[in-house]
Amino acid sequence: MANAIKNKLADMTGRNSSDKAATEEADKYRLVVTAGPSYDVSTHSVVHVNTDTPVVVENEFLKAKIKVRIRDYRGLPSTSPATSPYFNDPVHASDQYSIAFSFVPKVDIPSTHAIWGNDFDHPIRDRLPPGFNYAFKIVKEFIDPGLTCDAYADKPWLYGPSLSCWFIFRVDEQIDLAGGEDFPAPVEDKAMSEGGSGSGNAIRAHLNLPENNHKRRKHFLAEPHRAAFTFEKGRLYQADFYNPYLDFGNFALKLPGFSLKVLKYVDNKSHMLRYVFKNRENGDVYFNVNFKLLWGEELLSALAVDSGDANMQNLSVGGEGVPAQADINGS
Repeated sequence: MANAIKNKLADMTGRNSSDKAATEEADKYRLVVTAGPSYDVSTHSVVHVNTDTPVVVENEFLKAKIKVRIRDYRGLPSTSPATSPYFNDPVHASDQYSIAFSFVPKVDIPSTHAIWGNDFDHPIRDRLPPGFNYAFKIVKEFIDPGLTCDAYADKPWLYGPSLSCWFIFRVDEQIDLAGGEDFPAPVEDKAMSEGGSGSGNAIRAHLNLPENNHKRRKHFLAEPHRAAFTFEKGRLYQADFYNPYLDFGNFALKLPGFSLKVLKYVDNKSHMLRYVFKNRENGDVYFNVNFKLLWGEELLSALAVDSGDANMQNLSVGGEGVPAQADINGS
């Protein structure tokens, strides 16, 4: 079994790589992506990256369908393709990843306090790289002026208004969840476009939402514009969050004038990046997506689950967890 796992590692990284040192470094880590309705990872499902299979998330606030695309993906499940047709679109030619989702609220969700971003359950100030404050200034000035951050708090966070953070946003038709009506997940082989459909277009027109996604993001930087918008109970919304700055294939951060290999700042606590859609005022979590690096014994255990070892069907990996075999293999 051990040899089989080692062979899987070699196959997943490309044992014929001309850069032996880079390959050996990459061999030590694998990425696994999960999504769920709360911070509790026992409620999460493994995301089958770069596939047409969404993770369905549901709680008291909404029902959502989530897809993740990552360029040069070498993570788990091992059946996930290395890329997606999504990256063939000229709009996304330089993007490294995408978190795309559709959702239908079960209750009205005011957008004033609806945020999107990253947070942590533990301090990371001792793991912040040199130049972090400079890097954040670059992000705020050139990428998203709506972001605010406290990286030195006991529970660090980086948030922005969801309606100005999401790069693509759609307002679509009403959906009768209570009556059993279904709704589509983001399409895998086609990039999402800004806009809406049916009565959703009428809502956008009534609120004078710009048709251009850049102008719409700027529009929602103004608090009065956010206060005028409510995620309506029973209406379908779709969004896509993407950028070229986080390179999950090479574990690197690449900003204008600033780049960083992140592996040397990873330890047993700072090895998971969490994206969350939540209410900042009362803490209600609508859904979150976790990008977790596995290594060492945790990785070997996860690879055994991925291989379908009958003795490991009930495995849950580590304190922060990777869902068990049925979830990883999609059965």
